[in-house]
Amino acid sequence: MTSPGTHQKKSNMQKVALTALAGTSIEWYDFFLYGAAAALVFPTAFFGEVPESTALILSLLTFAAGFIARPIGGIIFGHFGDKVGRKKTLVAALMLMGIASTLIGLLPTYAMIGVTAPILLTTLRFAQGLAIGGQWGGAMLLVTESAPSNKRGYYGAYAQAGAPIGVILANLAFISTSALLSDDAFMSWGWRIPFLASAILIGISMYIQLTMEDTKAFKELQNLRASQDQVSNKVVQKSPVIEALIKYPKRIALAAGAFLSIQVTFYILVAFLLAYGVKSADMTRNDMLSAVLIGSAVMVPVQFMFSSYSDRKGRKGIFMTGAILTAIWAFVIFPLVDTGNFWLIVVAVSIGLSFLSMMYGPQAAFFTELFSTEVRYSGATLGYQLGAIAGGAFAPTIAAKLWTDFDIVWVSVYIAFASILTLLSVMALTETYDKDLN
Repeated sequence: MTSPGTHQKKSNMQKVALTALAGTSIEWYDFFLYGAAAALVFPTAFFGEVPESTALILSLLTFAAGFIARPIGGIIFGHFGDKVGRKKTLVAALMLMGIASTLIGLLPTYAMIGVTAPILLTTLRFAQGLAIGGQWGGAMLLVTESAPSNKRGYYGAYAQAGAPIGVILANLAFISTSALLSDDAFMSWGWRIPFLASAILIGISMYIQLTMEDTKAFKELQNLRASQDQVSNKVVQKSPVIEALIKYPKRIALAAGAFLSIQVTFYILVAFLLAYGVKSADMTRNDMLSAVLIGSAVMVPVQFMFSSYSDRKGRKGIFMTGAILTAIWAFVIFPLVDTGNFWLIVVAVSIGLSFLSMMYGPQAAFFTELFSTEVRYSGATLGYQLGAIAGGAFAPTIAAKLWTDFDIVWVSVYIAFASILTLLSVMALTETYDKDLN
């Protein structure tokens, strides 16, 4: 029979998990909304006076600006996340994203203000990157540090599920807006509507601030620091980021390597593939958006399944299996897209994202368990964001260059190479699923 206390703990845990899911979903919605717009709208709206192929590459480079900012955001928010708490830092990151994304929806285009338009666009994209650099660590730790030790993988998947749900929301926003408007109206002003909807994130951040508590692990750390301060006359305030780099340099580097395959493949599937399918396979914009949407919907339950598996059998085995299968599937994706058959494209994307789920699902718990409490936000975030900039920042741009300058098969080679590096990185890390976080 379940005691009232146990039921209350489970209810509180579900509240934490669902709140983290809501926050990360809208945050990633904003981040991915930009990816879809960078492939489909921004080349015309903000880079109108250059050749079409050049405009696409320039637009995708502004997409990369968000990734360049992510490690900086990780350092800033990681410092405060380990100093003042997981909750407050997460709220600040969500607020920053909500404001930046709403402002993108209000930006004048190149035709209105000339070269200032892409400069402002890149600046706001950089702000999005700062926000996403801090958001992941806060949401991930809020969930995994609060979860029972035998369910960290499962509950960590709530924070991870924000990414595919964000893709679904972003693509739905573009599909529904473009379906209700003519092409001219959509390209002129309709694309702004999904960005303006980002204001809802400000409300979610206020809800977290007013209703959520910080994690048990961080509260214990605060109590320990307070008792140490009373004993010591002179307190030396160390930067958690510097401390993490000194204490765990190898783990941070290997965590970044473990993230490479996920980032390279994910952004090729959800951003580059939109442009490739429209240009090469003569698919419509909405068909490609729909294929990515369906694949992302498949990714969510699969992610929870593999995360739960990692709670029972360990993180490393399922992570490495995902890397191997992703490397193999890389050579199947583009032949399926080239058929021009919508459902075969759905298969290409869905299976690719399912293999990614074997890595991305357990990742929150895996990265949490790699670092000690006093530097956990900084260490996990640094590993995550360094992997993001190395793997995801230029993945769509590199893929576009490999495709236009050489052949699409080299994009498959690129994905496979990243997957091999991830496999080697995870092999070098220790198993963590039975670790005590407190």
